[in-house]
Amino acid sequence: MAAARDRTENRCLGVILAGGASRRMGGGDKALADLGGRPLLAHVIARFQPQVTRLILNANGPPQRFSQFGLPVVPDLDGRALGPLAGLLAAMEWAARTDPALTAIAAVTSDVPFLPADLVSRLAVAAGSGVAIAVSSGRRHPTIGLWPLALKADIAAALARDDLSVNAFASRHSAVEVSFPFSETDGAMIDPFFNANTPDDLAEARRIVAHAM
Repeated sequence: MAAARDRTENRCLGVILAGGASRRMGGGDKALADLGGRPLLAHVIARFQPQVTRLILNANGPPQRFSQFGLPVVPDLDGRALGPLAGLLAAMEWAARTDPALTAIAAVTSDVPFLPADLVSRLAVAAGSGVAIAVSSGRRHPTIGLWPLALKADIAAALARDDLSVNAFASRHSAVEVSFPFSETDGAMIDPFFNANTPDDLAEARRIVAHAM
């Protein structure tokens, strides 16, 4: 089992999905918002990058705004922001062009600063050759998951018919749900997939980070 897991992880491209419009945050790039003296995105990278072989950022618009992170910035293929499913397809196309040895995509969003360190390894074990998505407290997180590159054509077909729901796509492909426990920080139990979607969420993340320092 361990050997199979290692082979899967060694062929996994990580993608951080940052293509959204951040409407609930009031616009702009929420990934660049300050969290404990560092951009929110820096926290995600620090937790996610050690778990994958290569890491890219899926984002639309001028890529220079992310230059400080030193990651390839890959936009959605058609220039339209169609959501996370389009980000997955862009990552799969990038993987196919740059490294034929890659067989899977591990995806997270840019607003989850408390990702578990065993995220990819547990998803890989559960997924086998299929799809696995993260769950916490009974809630599915379809934008945080592992996707085989073999699904590239299926994702392209879904986007072509404007079937944009990543959750529905995961369900159609019998995604395995992998449950992750809450972790304790400063006496509070924190969802490992806590996402800073709103100004109030960001304020709470800042409180958590400040007390953890």
